[in-house]
Amino acid sequence: MRLFHPDLHRTDLPAPSHWAATAEVRPAPALAGDIAAEVAVIGGGYAGLSTALHLARDHGIEAVVLETGPIGWGASGRNGGFVSPGATKLGLAAMDRRYGRGATDAYWRSQMEAVHFVRDLLADEAIDADPQGDAVYEVAHHPHATAEAEAFAEVSRRRFGFDATFLDRAAFSAEAHAGREQFGGLRIAGPFALHPLKFVAGLREAAERRGARLFAGSAVLGWTREGGRHRLATSGGTVTARTVVLATNGYTQDALHPAFSQRTLPALSNIIVTRPLTAAELAAESWRTECPVSNMRDLLFYYRLLPDRRFLFGARGGLSGSPRESAAMKRHLERRLGEVFPAFGAAEVERFWSGLVCLTGRLTPSVDRLDDDPGVFHAFGFHGNGVNTAPFAGARIAAAIAAGGGARPDVPAPMRGLPPGLVHPLARRLGLAAAYAFFHLRDRLRER
Repeated sequence: MRLFHPDLHRTDLPAPSHWAATAEVRPAPALAGDIAAEVAVIGGGYAGLSTALHLARDHGIEAVVLETGPIGWGASGRNGGFVSPGATKLGLAAMDRRYGRGATDAYWRSQMEAVHFVRDLLADEAIDADPQGDAVYEVAHHPHATAEAEAFAEVSRRRFGFDATFLDRAAFSAEAHAGREQFGGLRIAGPFALHPLKFVAGLREAAERRGARLFAGSAVLGWTREGGRHRLATSGGTVTARTVVLATNGYTQDALHPAFSQRTLPALSNIIVTRPLTAAELAAESWRTECPVSNMRDLLFYYRLLPDRRFLFGARGGLSGSPRESAAMKRHLERRLGEVFPAFGAAEVERFWSGLVCLTGRLTPSVDRLDDDPGVFHAFGFHGNGVNTAPFAGARIAAAIAAGGGARPDVPAPMRGLPPGLVHPLARRLGLAAAYAFFHLRDRLRER
């Protein structure tokens, strides 16, 4: 039983995104025949490509990547392009209670490390992914949120070592933008934005150039053990490998391996992109930044001005992803764009698309190896911040594989181990609906 409409899993349907209209990833062949490799990677997105690249480049280990659709078909090729810290829905106090202050601080520092990791990776591999900005803004969308923004700026500086600044409403308008839902906010230096599909294309070329073998249109249909090796069967052949890395995030199939069944909670994220805005329209909202921006709602909006002055505006939402629901979500985003930025509301929307991000039952990522099989590693649950977290996780998994001896990836405690199972797809759908209702109610109560 799938959580969402079948069209969301049809790999012959490319996302009608702005990214797909402005870039392409060189096709990879389908697997044909039986091959052997030291490492097999399931998933051709950021995490899988980074794992393969770093295995080959840094450790001289050849990897085979198997992707169900085209390389980067999933969230890696259709997200908003925010390279910024987060990757969790677990609040700071809750993380402190569960893991301790030291582990919480290490987690947030690793998030900024992952941001710098991506910027360095772009430079090291000469990937031109249209980087924009030198910070991320979190806007207080309501007067109640200003105290929260100011407090998080202080915590970010004192505990995590971030270059974080609280801006009152006037200062935020002078540096970022105005708008009806702007009452100040937070600026964190270091993060940036990029073209996500160009990043995929660059990782794909770098991984193959370093010796990785990539196969698209090669869904894993069977996973068995034969002695000390794993056998992955596709419709066109098999891969036998000593080590397997699962890197499928929100598109993880429950039937793929018992250890990963019911471990993920996919959620829909939806994006519209307008025609290029005029100088007058931008001036009307005092728009002054190329940096990515999100608000401080639980059910947040995220947005950015693209290099060609088109405006990207996105939000979580939807329980099925059906064509009817998608049309309603597009109308919702168009309406809310006009409410948040009235001067942008008349701009024609040229593109709308959606895709699956991935949550977990503990609200943090899962990057580790299995306890009962040191030859199986996994990376998923990036909670909408996979552009930095997923490539970083792939590099840490590659280092652990190279170390051998049952080594685990060097990641903070909130990322270790498998998250709890989520019982059944129907229960997950009901849980997602309940979560949306809870967060919507909490947002509304805070805004009273």
